[in-house]
Amino acid sequence: MAEPHWTPKLVEVTLAEAADTLRRLPEQRVRGYFNTWPDILRDGWEAYGWSEARTRPGPPPARAIDEMDRTLLWLRWLEPADQKLVWARASGRPWKAIAIEHGIDRTTGWRRWTYALVTIAARLNSKAPPPNDKTTQAKSKETPARYNDVAATLLYATLSGSMW
Repeated sequence: MAEPHWTPKLVEVTLAEAADTLRRLPEQRVRGYFNTWPDILRDGWEAYGWSEARTRPGPPPARAIDEMDRTLLWLRWLEPADQKLVWARASGRPWKAIAIEHGIDRTTGWRRWTYALVTIAARLNSKAPPPNDKTTQAKSKETPARYNDVAATLLYATLSGSMW
C-alpha cells in the first residue's frame, strides 16, 4: 500500500483520531485501599443525584492504538509549546480556551497551529524517519534547510487558501 501524500488537513484529521483513541482508552486508577463489602443498593428516590452517571465509549481496536502511537511520535518534530497547542486543538478544545492557556491571541494560536501542521506534513512527505530513538532525535536537532523551504512553501500555499 502506497503512503498517502500528507496535507495539513490530513495531519489534522489523523491527530484528531489519535486524540479520540486516547480518550477511549480505559482510565488508569491508582491502586489503593479497597473493601470487600458489597455495594449499597439504593432505591430510585434515594439514589437520585447521589453520583454522576458517566458513559464512556467502547475501547478502541488494537489497530487504532498502533496508529495513535505512530501519530504521537510526530509531535516530537515540534517545539514543546507547539506540541501542547496542536494536541489541545486535536483534543477538541476551543480556540478561546487555548489562547487563554497559552497567553496568546486566537489568530496567533491559529498561525502557530497551521505552521505546526505544515511542518509535520513536510516531514512526512520528505520520508523522514519517525523520531523513535535517541540517535534519530539527536540528528533531528540539526534541521536541514530543505525542511524549512518545504515548510515555508506549504505554509504560503495554506495561508493563500490553495491547500485547504
